[in-house]
Amino acid sequence: MTSASPTPPAQNATTTGAETARTQETLSPALLLTLGLLSAVAPFATDLYLSAMPQIVDDLSTTTSGAQLSLTSFLFGAAVGQLFFGPLSDRIGRRRPLLIGTLIYLVASVGAALAPSIALLVAFRLLQGVSGAAGMVIGRAVVTDRYRGTQAAQAMSLMMLVGGVAPVIAPFVGSTLADPIGWRGLLWIVAGLGLIALVCILAVIPETHPRFTGTRLADRDTGTTADDRASASDSDSDSAGLRRRVFLAPVLAFAFGFATMMAYISASPFLYQKYMGMGTVQYGLAFAVNALALMAVSIVASKLALRFRILTLTRIGLGLNLAGTILFGLLVLVDAPALSLTIPLLIIVGALGLVLGNATSLALSAVPTVSGSGSAVLGFLQFGLAGLVSPLVSINGENDPAPLAVVMLAASVIASVAIALTPGKAYRL
Repeated sequence: MTSASPTPPAQNATTTGAETARTQETLSPALLLTLGLLSAVAPFATDLYLSAMPQIVDDLSTTTSGAQLSLTSFLFGAAVGQLFFGPLSDRIGRRRPLLIGTLIYLVASVGAALAPSIALLVAFRLLQGVSGAAGMVIGRAVVTDRYRGTQAAQAMSLMMLVGGVAPVIAPFVGSTLADPIGWRGLLWIVAGLGLIALVCILAVIPETHPRFTGTRLADRDTGTTADDRASASDSDSDSAGLRRRVFLAPVLAFAFGFATMMAYISASPFLYQKYMGMGTVQYGLAFAVNALALMAVSIVASKLALRFRILTLTRIGLGLNLAGTILFGLLVLVDAPALSLTIPLLIIVGALGLVLGNATSLALSAVPTVSGSGSAVLGFLQFGLAGLVSPLVSINGENDPAPLAVVMLAASVIASVAIALTPGKAYRL
């Protein structure tokens, strides 16, 4: 693992002026904020109303399982929707499916907020998940279309700054607003975010797919080496590149790294308030500290991308994440004071600022001609694992942090092994 700055590859003689201009394009704050908002839609839609679940049970005369189904249906829809919208954007372009998906999401959000029964709420939430997936999966593909190399890594890190912090702060915001505005009010906020996203797409995001803009992918900046591309240039177009280790390894690193944060988020209510004895305000402050750590490291990661290899930064981030999970497990094993667990949690969450954007950039740079499909695979695995780890962390009850320790450690080990197996010579990032 080296920290030396990579030597910029020589410019390909066949690179056109348009390609050179595109690769030298500066990062657009408006575009990155819009893409960040699109990546934050799903976390807010899932986490914002969690604290209001008991209200849903009472208002719609349903059971706890029925109310929980409204969350499960959204996660299932978001996972499946990415498999639909990602490949679709590779075939017909990015802008049209992005606009259609976001418009359907807005309609479904309004329906969910007005739902008179649990059956309709679950149905609208399923549609919300499927359509909301468009923004997440296509947003990542847009970054790959628009930027290359270290710029792509910078853009991903800054985009993840919004999307990565959202699942951390959404539960706290929801718990603060649940009593004043109720569960319907929280879902109206979700609908409002959908409306803002639609307006921003119309104003900021043009068509970016190279096939529909007349821009050819430049060989010099796809992020993989010439030899690696030569063996896969034909196979990428028919999605064979999605089965190669150069793509799958960073995808697994991203998904399982993200799973450590989702395990923490799922367990946080009982971990902080019951096991550590914190009040609501203290719980919110603890969330805020970890969110700030993730934000700060994400900003630093975007700067470090200019000096160090992206693969190296990702490995360092997952190394810190693994160290944090090991420390958390040891403290639980020796029955250390409950508040001492806040230290490894800060490390675990903060370290992901070096991982989420960089691992995504590595994965999608390996399949530039089918980045929509690549983004779909990444997002499907991300949401699938999120749905899997959430129930596991409380398997022994709400007062035992051991399941959380085991789940986070297992996910972190898998992520670390995956990034260790990532073929470093295949990237120039």
